[in-house]
Amino acid sequence: MLTFTLPGTDIVVPNVVLGLMRITDKSDDEIRELVRTARDAGIDFVDHADIYGGELHLCERRYAEAVQLTPSERAATTIQTKCGIRPGLGFDFSYEHIVESVNGSLEALQTDYVDILLLHRPDALVEPEEVARAFDELEAAGKVRAFGVSNHTPGQIELLRKHVRQPIVANQLQLSITHAPIVAQGVATNMQALDQSGSRDLGIVDYCRLNDITIQAWSPFQAGFFTGVFLGNEEYPELNEVIDRLAEKYDVPPIAIATAWITRHPARMQVVLGTTSPDRVAGAAQGSQVPLTRGEWYELFQAAGYTLP
Repeated sequence: MLTFTLPGTDIVVPNVVLGLMRITDKSDDEIRELVRTARDAGIDFVDHADIYGGELHLCERRYAEAVQLTPSERAATTIQTKCGIRPGLGFDFSYEHIVESVNGSLEALQTDYVDILLLHRPDALVEPEEVARAFDELEAAGKVRAFGVSNHTPGQIELLRKHVRQPIVANQLQLSITHAPIVAQGVATNMQALDQSGSRDLGIVDYCRLNDITIQAWSPFQAGFFTGVFLGNEEYPELNEVIDRLAEKYDVPPIAIATAWITRHPARMQVVLGTTSPDRVAGAAQGSQVPLTRGEWYELFQAAGYTLP
């Protein structure tokens, strides 16, 4: 498993992350097996959010109850969670909500601190001074080690950075071979009448690279926005033919090639897995260091339907 020090921190992280948004209906034994499989593969980073599970802090609580980390295991595990979405009420980056959410996460996770806190989706009513106040208080109390965002544009991050003194260390964004506008737009910029050329993110990949912000790719195997996976999907025959051929070449399962397409990018991205299948977690982890060539990377890109001018 490839690891690196998360810029702006002293936290060493793997480039594949175990997302735990779908463990609500899993037994304690199933959760333990999932986490153990990930750990055995070198994935010691888990991703949560206060809203995962359909009930506030439910997935965080299920994880903690099932795994029961010892002090040494807690120290060896990077725990990330998110806040800011209030179902039925929109988004909320107020000081009060951020602090309340983190306190709820700490209680549910049975820990004194989280390693990374992300602001989940941009709050149109954000007052960055309140975010800064919350971050300062949480850091001073030792409750949060590092801070980041999710689904944010460069401008939204800059607005936060005007007031927040801590580095923004991560931005979690949707990215897969078939859902790659944040990468594809820059390849075909300024090509009139080509939808791919339209900027939807204002250059977020380059912005993150310039500012040492780690991109965390969520839904790395989804064809679109929760439209099902592309792996083995008959709607993507050309792409799967290329994936299967490369999987055979590198002696890994196809899911590892889908992982490798993201980890091959020089932005040093992390892949956030959403599966609850231990076998798929183990298979995806094998893509951490698959050395795709430039030609193979671009072949997958084109097979997914993107244009090379």
